[in-house]
This record gives sequence, C-alpha cells and structure tokens, in this order.
Amino acid sequence: MPKFAANLTMLFTEAPFMERFALAAQAGFTHVEYLFPYPFKAEDLKAELDKHGLKQVLFNLPAGDWAGGERGIAALPGRNDEFRAGVPQAIEYAKVLGVNRVNCLVGKRIAGLSDDEHRQTLIENVRFAATELAKHDIELVIEPINHFDIPGFFINRTEQAIQLIDEVGLPNVRVQFDIYHVQREEGEITGTFRKYLDRIGHIQIADNPGRHQPGTGEINFPFIFGQLDESGYPGWVGLEYIPTPDTVGSLAWMKTMTA
Repeated sequence: MPKFAANLTMLFTEAPFMERFALAAQAGFTHVEYLFPYPFKAEDLKAELDKHGLKQVLFNLPAGDWAGGERGIAALPGRNDEFRAGVPQAIEYAKVLGVNRVNCLVGKRIAGLSDDEHRQTLIENVRFAATELAKHDIELVIEPINHFDIPGFFINRTEQAIQLIDEVGLPNVRVQFDIYHVQREEGEITGTFRKYLDRIGHIQIADNPGRHQPGTGEINFPFIFGQLDESGYPGWVGLEYIPTPDTVGSLAWMKTMTA
C-alpha cells in the first residue's frame, strides 16, 4: 500500500495551522507536507514535528503574492531576482526541517508576453534552483496544474513538465504527479504514471469532481493504489484534498481502500 502524508494546508483546517501537527499524529499519520513554511520560524515548525513524532516530506519554493492570486513566479519574465532570492530561503528551511524535496509552482502567463519568453525564463530559473538545491542533496519537483482550476497556468500536462526537465538537463529535477490535476487535464492516469515512473518524484491525490477525498468521485483509487504498489513506486503520496464533511470524517476511506 502507498505511503500517505497528510497535507496540513488542506487537512485539519478546523484548527489553527500550528495545531494541525498534533491532529495529524492523533489521526495516525507519521509524515506531513504543506504548501509554505515561510510564515513561521523554521525552528518552531521543527519543534512541532519532533514533538509529535512526524517527518516532513515536501513544501513549495516561495511563490510570489499568493494572497493576491499569484501561483508561482518561476516562469514570469522580470521576476528572476525575486525567484532566485527565494531559493536560499527554501534551502535554509529544508535543512532545519529535514526535507529533501521541494516543489516549484511555475506561475501564470503574463498577458502580452509570448510563451517563448515565459519558457526561457522558466528554464533559466529552474536550472538555477536545481543547481543550488543539488549542493544540499535536495530534489526539485515541477507540478503541472490543470487549466480549469488555474486558468493561464504555464505547465498543465505531465508531458510539458517532462519536456521542461529535459531542457533543464539536471538529474535532481523530477515531476510532481498530482492525480487530481492529471485527471482534469489529460486523463490516462495509470498509463501516464507508468510511462514516466522514473521521472516522478512525488505524488498527490484528490478525487474528481470537487477535489475531495478518495471515494467521493469518479477516480478508481483502489485500482490506482494497486498500480502504485505493482510499479514499486517508492515515494510518498500527499493527501492534498478538500475534506468533507470534515477532516476526521474524510479519512474513513483509508480503512476501506487500504485494508
């Protein structure tokens, strides 16, 4: 059965963020992930992890003005200095938190600029980030996001992420394979997963429609989990879904699908 990590940005939102570590441990999780550590001191986050016997598997590079609607800046011409300033910040957090994988959200297109301008900016920034992260044995993952949820997002499909990674040409860059986004944008979940298995660094899940927990929508998760096991995928599967009716209630699927 796959190894599951609770995404504390999406789960246990009934409590303030710093209280979610305890709730995750109480629910039986040993590993967690979340979007951004930067609003908090790294030492305070590490203390919560240690206090509750948790390990962290992932967080994102700084992604611009999130509250203002930005969803990453790696592909945005004119924002190179800001993006590159975020890389050492992420490295310092990763070293304290014991995290060896960070995700890069590439961002949304800027009106009036060509795809080639965005792409060249993205290649240069990803190459810079991966080079710096490699010095600390940290892997960089690139996440495609469907164009329905985030119109204008620059990387939507798995194949686009693979093409980018090939152009960057560094061994510590892989794909973050979010099954919810794959289903919405391209389908062929297991076929795409098997095709690019050796290029995938992390997996996240949610059902569709609604982005709720497995069992609420159309995706056959028991089959997918079997495929992950059969493939020998060694990594973590982040639970990045909107729980319904609440987080604890949403976890019932884990008893039936993983029995």
